[in-house]
Amino acid sequence: MKKTGKILALAMVAILAVGVFAGCRRETGTVQGVTDDAIYIGNTAAVSGALAGVGVPFVEGMRSYLAIVNAAGGVHGREIRFVHHDDTFDAPTGLAFTESLIHDDQVFAIVGHFGTPTIGATLPMLKETGIPVVYFAAGISELFMDNANTPETGQRLFPVQPLFRPEGQVLVARAIDEHNARNIGIIFSNDEAGHDLVQGARAQIADMGAGVVLTEAQVTPADAGSAAVAALTMYAENVDVVIVATLQNSFAIVVNALVAQGLNVPVFTSYISASPTEILGFAADYLGAGASFPVYTTAWLDLINPNFNPATDPPEAMFVEDYWTFVAGVHEDFAVNTFAMAGWVAASTFVQGLRATPANNITWEGLTEALETITVNLPMGGDMVFRDGLRTGTTALALLRAVVDMEAPEWAPHRPVETLTDINARIR
Repeated sequence: MKKTGKILALAMVAILAVGVFAGCRRETGTVQGVTDDAIYIGNTAAVSGALAGVGVPFVEGMRSYLAIVNAAGGVHGREIRFVHHDDTFDAPTGLAFTESLIHDDQVFAIVGHFGTPTIGATLPMLKETGIPVVYFAAGISELFMDNANTPETGQRLFPVQPLFRPEGQVLVARAIDEHNARNIGIIFSNDEAGHDLVQGARAQIADMGAGVVLTEAQVTPADAGSAAVAALTMYAENVDVVIVATLQNSFAIVVNALVAQGLNVPVFTSYISASPTEILGFAADYLGAGASFPVYTTAWLDLINPNFNPATDPPEAMFVEDYWTFVAGVHEDFAVNTFAMAGWVAASTFVQGLRATPANNITWEGLTEALETITVNLPMGGDMVFRDGLRTGTTALALLRAVVDMEAPEWAPHRPVETLTDINARIR
């Protein structure tokens, strides 16, 4: 009971070009990465360097899920073996390791392809080789495909987590819905993630028609000087809210710049910053200045049981069963870590596809057909499909609000999972 009580308390914190490959066979005629007793998968992800705080729990979430699957006998009588390389969030290194996974390690599939730099650098190669890639830990626009019907057009690529361009639309809609914002400021980073988010924001503003404007300022990633200039622009333009359209390495820097400028308006940002660690990045400045503006992030994992009745149900029933399965499977250090949950989802998505693949057809084509046929249930999330060439990532997002505290920072539930259509129905 003590452990359950601790998890219950902590869980509120989380509320959360390479040569052409011949099919997927070795020269010996066997299926690449598949033996009589094992199926090899792999990824390259940053478990050292600036993004280790994301990569380490993400990889551990994957390993923990696979350990449970293997302990139960694997899939089709085969153990799933995971090959991992550390690319330190460096695109050339990630490209080299991805080549190695395909040609040297000869994995059957890449699962949990990690990070905007590596994903952007490797997409042409992934399409050319036709290797299945299940789950991308990024949201770049190239992953958004609604007619991917051949390997060359991305048929064997399966994005799961939200993509930045649709999320930019949701962030604007949430800002209007929550605070009736009419002058929406957006500080976006000069990188792929920032440009995709701001394009989505522009699309939503255009769709809203007259009466809502977007005030833009661009920053260099992880650069405090450009963040200070952007914050000054927001102050001078008297914006109603600020959307921080950046990766994790810039989010806290921008919020600190807003605090320093004395801009006391609500802040919204992407789900990629939905970790208590990101709150700690700005908590000292925020609390030191006596700031009071709300800080929100989207979230695509929803841990709350919608049927929970506090009058009759035990406290642990507040959270969905999938969450407790996750808690039981991971090290306690990761029990409330959203990045570990993402890794868990990545491994689960692949395993669901593999289980739906006939045991006598474990090939790239067989896995692709299976994933295009089934409805994938995302642990701690919703359902999604990949039918008819649809590769858009999940599009239903919740909204969390930061509780800024140096000792126990948390992202607390604020709004449930809703689609852009749901929100637009209220604000138009």
